[in-house]
Amino acid sequence: MANEIYGNLKGIRNSVIEELKTFYDIRLEGGQLLTSELALRMADVTDFINREVSVYVARNGQVLAVSVGNDQSVELPPVEGRRGASRLSGVRCVHTHPNGNPLLSGVDISALKNNRFDAMIAVGVTSPDISQSQMSFGMITGIDDNEQYQVECYGPLTLQEAEGVFFPNLAAMVERILDKQTGSASLAQGTERAIIVGMEYGAPNSSGWTAEDSLEELKQLADTAGAEVVARFLQKRPKPDPAFFIGRGKVQELALYVQQENVDLCIFDDELSPAQQRNIEQSMGVRVLDRTALILDIFAQRAHTNEGKLQVELAQLQYTLPRIMGKGLALSRLGGGIGTRGPGETKLEVDRRRIRDRIAYIKECIGKVKSVRTLHRAGRAKASVPTVSLVGYTNAGKSTLLNTLTNSDIYAQDQLFATLDPTTRQLDLPNKQQAILTDTVGFIQRLPHQLVAAFQSTLEEVVQSDVLLHVIDVSHELYKEQAAAVYQVLDELGAKDKTIITVYNKIDKLPPDSGLAERLSKEENSICISAKARYNLDGLLALIAENLKLKAVEESFLVPYSDSAAVGRLHDAGTVLEQEYLAEGTLLKVLLDAEQVQQFAKYLAADAKA
Repeated sequence: MANEIYGNLKGIRNSVIEELKTFYDIRLEGGQLLTSELALRMADVTDFINREVSVYVARNGQVLAVSVGNDQSVELPPVEGRRGASRLSGVRCVHTHPNGNPLLSGVDISALKNNRFDAMIAVGVTSPDISQSQMSFGMITGIDDNEQYQVECYGPLTLQEAEGVFFPNLAAMVERILDKQTGSASLAQGTERAIIVGMEYGAPNSSGWTAEDSLEELKQLADTAGAEVVARFLQKRPKPDPAFFIGRGKVQELALYVQQENVDLCIFDDELSPAQQRNIEQSMGVRVLDRTALILDIFAQRAHTNEGKLQVELAQLQYTLPRIMGKGLALSRLGGGIGTRGPGETKLEVDRRRIRDRIAYIKECIGKVKSVRTLHRAGRAKASVPTVSLVGYTNAGKSTLLNTLTNSDIYAQDQLFATLDPTTRQLDLPNKQQAILTDTVGFIQRLPHQLVAAFQSTLEEVVQSDVLLHVIDVSHELYKEQAAAVYQVLDELGAKDKTIITVYNKIDKLPPDSGLAERLSKEENSICISAKARYNLDGLLALIAENLKLKAVEESFLVPYSDSAAVGRLHDAGTVLEQEYLAEGTLLKVLLDAEQVQQFAKYLAADAKA
């Protein structure tokens, strides 16, 4: 029943009951743990009737129930929201101690555990001046080895100090710890509820990307990582706030939203400093990721080879190292206070040292893999096998193109970063020449520098290639901006001056009357195709052969029958286009590197009959 007063009401005047009913009209706004108004009104009634008064408050600040006497006997109304095994009840209990003791009793802590309250708050009523009353509160902070709830208590605090405790982040932080310890909640269900946050600041972006465009791409990244984006927020400021990036007020506004909507994760579109990430996480009470961390998480999901896993782990450790610091409940195993100082900080130093040691070990392992790759490249160079690498923005269709050109079946899906580990296949060209075609990881705007550094050995395939196929999703409205982002990464790698064939893919998705395909096909060294529909692939192969031919020379050699071993060496050194047996010896037309022509100079037959 609405405004019902629970508990032992025997001997209580009707005027007091009516006063207790007015407690339902009180609302705790702004995410406060407790307000002086509620505490003083509860203390006033307690001082008058000399009985304990309990008020139960939901996370949105609404008073759900009021009880007199035994706080164990109150029957709480159901609370909406997800309340699985690792979730708290969503309700905090505020009660008074008539004896003036502000500390939680053993009975209070037991009730906290049994009911899984968000918090148990005790107000010690000081008579006759109730304004001098103090309070303390306790919260569940985890589960011990015996699967029992651990509780930490805070206080005593004055009622004014209590008003400064921002509550939603504390409850949500506890639930994150319980999620990890019990392995339940939304992580077990496979989907995390997330909000994405972007900020528009400074001068307009000359690259063509708007804040809304970038936020839409962030949503695609979140979808790829397996999160459910429930809302997006865009803040406009002259410049980022050094402590909270989007400003303290906006952070507190989002903190209330994530608690009301049961959000698990907040993702920012910009890279946050360690201090900004820590401040926002402490205020919001949910995990906070930036764009870099999200991309690293996707790469971790996509890595399958040993080299790929090593490179992702290296990037993650380099990103994590400066962010390891005390985060209160998130990392501390012991509470603050006498007897507990030291071990927590020592643990952090141990973690940092272990991460540095692990980084050194991974770099050593990657160095060995790099040596193997160098040997493979040297072998291909010795055999004069040209190499072609696919580069481009993520989800441009590189893997689909490789599958189509080489009749392969590597993983190719319409999602960001479907390919992480480089894949190499043999490519047969129309002029009987063979090449090595390599699929590489897709690029993206603001590609984290940790990834570029960690994947240096893999991206060397791009640098060492004879020809690059820059695959562009021409159906994307921002294809020009995506192409510019790719050129920026190629410039960082030192590969911008390589021979590049621009491949405009997904041409079948363009409107028939747009005329864009005709204009693009007239550009130098470019071609319009559809890898999925197998459109104009013969033209692409011919263009690849033509570009590789420019890097080699075509010569005719006449080898006497008495020196037939040279014929075998010519087959090994280059691509034999024609071979004919004449009276003087074997006539071969060979495509090979200019540097190798001198090795067979005495067999040159420029005027011989073909």
